[in-house]
Amino acid sequence: MQHVNDVLHWNRHIKTNVTLKLDADLLREARVVAAEEGRSISALLTDRLEAIVRERKAFDKARRRALARLREGIDLGWTPPRSRDELHER
Repeated sequence: MQHVNDVLHWNRHIKTNVTLKLDADLLREARVVAAEEGRSISALLTDRLEAIVRERKAFDKARRRALARLREGIDLGWTPPRSRDELHER
């Protein structure tokens, strides 16, 4: 089983090339930003995509947790009145 885990861990680090079509002005601006940060455009895009995926996963997790809480309900400690008179007592 350790061998399978090693292979899966290794596969997560394989890089794959992606082709993008970018507006020339956007590409020029991205090159400037990357140069100012001492990074490549690829590194900038990778970081941004990773952040998007992390945010999506966190949102989905929070959503599932909230929906589970709604299904369970919340005990407000309220008990209905036993009679109409009790309901209208002041």
